[in-house]
Amino acid sequence: MRYRPLGRSGLRVSQLFLGAMGFYESGGADGMRGHRAVLDAYADAGGNVVDTASAYGESESVLGELLTGRRDRFVVSTKYTISRDQADPNAGGNHRKNLILSLERSLRRLRTDYIDLYWVHVWDRHTPVEETVRALDDAVRAGKVLYVGFSDTPAWVVSRADALAQWRDRTPVSAVQVPYSLLKRDAERELLPMAEASGMTVAAWAPLAGGVLSGKFTGPGAVTSDSRVAPASLTPRDHAVAGAVREVAAELGATPAQVALAWLLARSPAVHPIVGARDAGQVTENMGAVDVALPEEAARRLESAAAFEAGFPGDFIAECEADPWVFGTASVDPGARP
Repeated sequence: MRYRPLGRSGLRVSQLFLGAMGFYESGGADGMRGHRAVLDAYADAGGNVVDTASAYGESESVLGELLTGRRDRFVVSTKYTISRDQADPNAGGNHRKNLILSLERSLRRLRTDYIDLYWVHVWDRHTPVEETVRALDDAVRAGKVLYVGFSDTPAWVVSRADALAQWRDRTPVSAVQVPYSLLKRDAERELLPMAEASGMTVAAWAPLAGGVLSGKFTGPGAVTSDSRVAPASLTPRDHAVAGAVREVAAELGATPAQVALAWLLARSPAVHPIVGARDAGQVTENMGAVDVALPEEAARRLESAAAFEAGFPGDFIAECEADPWVFGTASVDPGARP
């Protein structure tokens, strides 16, 4: 396992994050033993970031119990935005009132005095981003939050929030959280370039596309029913990509899940896949992705199976850069930028 700084901070975070949505229900004594085994397997493999949210059922409370006696060993991240009471118009959103009340509840559930990484869970277009930035900074200054991030938010909003933070000497945005996988590459249009240019960490959720890229629904022994994904709804593109992943995995002596995660890790040093797991064995398998060296030819094969277009303005600008009519005939070394 290797570690990278979180955004522009000095906090070291592991290549793979553990998603704790699977701790949605405690499941009694047997369930807690299973949850503990998952967390232990993740920690034994060198992982140190556990990601949860106020809206993930009992996850925060379960995690709080599992971290007793070793809380400071982990980078704990949780989120706010989702409504705490659907009958109360102020129980959801990114405004100051919901942030304060959600944060206090998360601290109690997690049995901790501080959150390492506090996320805005989803963009709230009704709350000025200036209010959110200031409220997050106040939580940091109070010592209850160390770093902040934005999940499921447009690139222009995140960029504006980070610029406001820098201009006004407030806590910068350290990370963004987005869905990202071989099957869902939308983040490459705006969010990933913005994060790379701004020095932000990218936490990639659903890196296995709900299990499709693990081979769970395709190939030998495929599952025919699942609570998250309807196998019958998979498209020819889904099957083609999953098949390419299986082929590369067989060539490399790895599992399909490891190959799909290794592809993400190779895309950018900013990207950190969030892996979930039903048991300790699955955690151990997923964590093995950090040891998979993906040849460039194999990466190209995987990408060619998943047709993707950046669209405007990305594709248009790329065409302009290749056209001497626009910038002349002299070539520019892309590595020469300071």
